[in-house]
Amino acid sequence: MNSTNISTFLKTISKADTDALRARLTGEVILPGDVAYDGARITSVLNFDHRPAVIVRPRTTSDVAESVRFARANGLPLAIKSGGHSIAGHSVNDDGLVIDLAQFKQVTIDPARRTARVQPAVTSGELAGPAHAYGLALTTGDAASVGIGGLTLGGGIGFMVRKHGLTIDNLISVELVTAEGEVIRASKDQHSELFWALRGGGGNFGVVTEFEFQLAPVGQVYGGALILPATVENVRKYVDYATAAPDELTTITNIMLAPPAPFIPEERIGETVMMILAVYTGDMEEGARVMQPLRDIAEPIADLVGPMPYPVIYDFTEPSTHPHFNHIRSMFSHGISDAAIERVLELMGRATSPMSMAQLRPLGGAFGRVPAEETAFAHRDKDFFFAALGLWADPEDDRVNRAAHQAWTEELWAAVKSERDGVYVNFVANEGRARIGEAYPADTYARLAWVKGQYDLENVFAGNQNVRPLARQEEKAA
Repeated sequence: MNSTNISTFLKTISKADTDALRARLTGEVILPGDVAYDGARITSVLNFDHRPAVIVRPRTTSDVAESVRFARANGLPLAIKSGGHSIAGHSVNDDGLVIDLAQFKQVTIDPARRTARVQPAVTSGELAGPAHAYGLALTTGDAASVGIGGLTLGGGIGFMVRKHGLTIDNLISVELVTAEGEVIRASKDQHSELFWALRGGGGNFGVVTEFEFQLAPVGQVYGGALILPATVENVRKYVDYATAAPDELTTITNIMLAPPAPFIPEERIGETVMMILAVYTGDMEEGARVMQPLRDIAEPIADLVGPMPYPVIYDFTEPSTHPHFNHIRSMFSHGISDAAIERVLELMGRATSPMSMAQLRPLGGAFGRVPAEETAFAHRDKDFFFAALGLWADPEDDRVNRAAHQAWTEELWAAVKSERDGVYVNFVANEGRARIGEAYPADTYARLAWVKGQYDLENVFAGNQNVRPLARQEEKAA
């Protein structure tokens, strides 16, 4: 228990206040010292040790609205936790109120309309299973544990991005609690400017309590993991093919140290490899044909690609679902030079953690055919997403080697950052205002700021990659 935090808490809100809040909610109110407090404030990102003044676990949308009004009335900073994957630590705060949406886990599939109503704490894996039961799927995160809430609001680059676009490109409507504690629904026909902003503008505009998505007919896919030796020539062949391949093929490739997995020959463990995670949506025989040029790059170290139910792809990213520490830098680009590839491979050879990696996500296809102005996610012309991922899991390793892991990641980032052109807001850490500017081009940011001024003029939802509100015209004139 943190005595400083409790002192701040007692000065800010009284027991009578929290008792009154409890009486108005059907959900839980968790305070410092409560048995559930430490479990409720921890996320899967271990970098942070935030200690909020109060945590609310609402059970209903009305509970969420009450919590927002309570935070405003008591001057408490507000954080929203759905999946808890924020690499910037925005899921939980210090000395404020956290709305923990852990109870918002409902998935409702309408197979006739091919739609899904999904609450924000549902994870990618928890949606993939029920949707697959009807031969349907939504393109979502790259790991089963990624929460739908934060993923969607930032855009959603997933395993079918080249065939079915971003997660937001399949969004029909949202139910949202505003800064005023009102419950509204936004879509292309209702609160249309807000709906535009919610598709890529992050958590700046309210608490989403339900998403409605259009699902795609996806049952079996031709997918899995293809592991190849990582050389400059091999990476170049992969990069050139992956962007020119049919839209049906989406790949996410990790340049990494071969893990001690059953499918890796013992003598290859620790070797720098390309783990190509592939999903082809379409005919299985055609999928095999489209995958063959990747198999032809080099003799595979392991080939685990074949027909499978779509949810099985998440088995290959299961290690990333465990709590870990990270240091992450990322970018969009129009390509990657041989010089940058060579430097990346050199640095992987002296990685400070066996979990660390460089990640490439070729884009294009359906992702690039949406007009930049249609959503707040404006980087539709980009060919690649790249991330330098410094990852480690052991608390003792963090205590002793955190600075070394961070320095290595910064070196990896330095090898490629001159080729950057924008950044994906969901992969921005605490990197300052300039990086938010890279996430949103000037015209997009200006429009977001205007929408923010219409729905959250006092910046109640500031615990995010924050878009500052533009004052309403009548107030500016006054």
